[in-house]
Amino acid sequence: MMNFLNLEYFLVAAEELNFTKAAKKLFISQQSLSSHISKLENDLGVELFNRTVPLTLTPAGKSLVKNASKILDLKDQSIKELGDIKDFKRGDLYIGVSHTRGRAFLPEILPIYNEKFPNINLHLLEGNSKELDLALYNGDVDLIVGMLPFNVENVETVPLCNEEVLMIVPDNILVKYFPDDYNEIKSKLEKGVDITLLKDCPFLMVNARNRVRIIADEMFNEKQIKPNIILETESIETVLALSVKGMGITFYPRTLMNNKNLVFYRNTFRSVNIYHLQYNKTHGTLAIGYQKNRYLSQATKEFIKLAKRQYKE
Repeated sequence: MMNFLNLEYFLVAAEELNFTKAAKKLFISQQSLSSHISKLENDLGVELFNRTVPLTLTPAGKSLVKNASKILDLKDQSIKELGDIKDFKRGDLYIGVSHTRGRAFLPEILPIYNEKFPNINLHLLEGNSKELDLALYNGDVDLIVGMLPFNVENVETVPLCNEEVLMIVPDNILVKYFPDDYNEIKSKLEKGVDITLLKDCPFLMVNARNRVRIIADEMFNEKQIKPNIILETESIETVLALSVKGMGITFYPRTLMNNKNLVFYRNTFRSVNIYHLQYNKTHGTLAIGYQKNRYLSQATKEFIKLAKRQYKE
């Protein structure tokens, strides 16, 4: 009979193609890993690795790699389902969320959830949009929280609230770049933002894997503008903090600006202009996403139910 632990160890060894590195990654000895692999090969009646330098997979090994992750994933889903059937007293919930969104979203949800379900172990994966989409696709998380659309096949979405990406323009930037036309430019921007007016101004941007950046890049490309990007960073809070200090123009989600769990409050924005953008993709929906073809645990269902209730209130 196939042993799940042996299968898990095999996948790590197949990924590393080096027993020494794989053993270190698994925190076991190389001898122990070799024993697990040999046991799996004996159980299946095939050789999975060519013991060459470098190590390579046999045709049987390559075949098993394709299905091993699916087998282990089905095992995990079955355990969750059986746990729910038994009593729903213990379990795990894996949540994927961006760093900034997590700071705004999770303090409103997790304390209540933890009080209601104290024996559910909570696990957070924080990353950018592409990393979260991949984690959901691979089954590394039960759900993700972010802006629609999610770029994952067979994803079910639960809308939570409307979201809008705003443009933050420091007043001193307008004064510096439009010394003779300041009032005219400001009046035009207030009536409707045309980003071509600001094409020579400095921009502060999050990196290219962030959804806000993807939307901004699409706007620039549509207008055939090559923006003057003077700084890029992983943190969307950093670009906002620098923007309100007058360093450059940036983009920021509306729901995060007023959130009491973040460091920014309305009086922070006295010296900046906040503009609504006339671009379809800057208006969207914050939502929860989970895979349709995976078992939806009771822990996940209860989290979604609580999130919907909190945002409705």
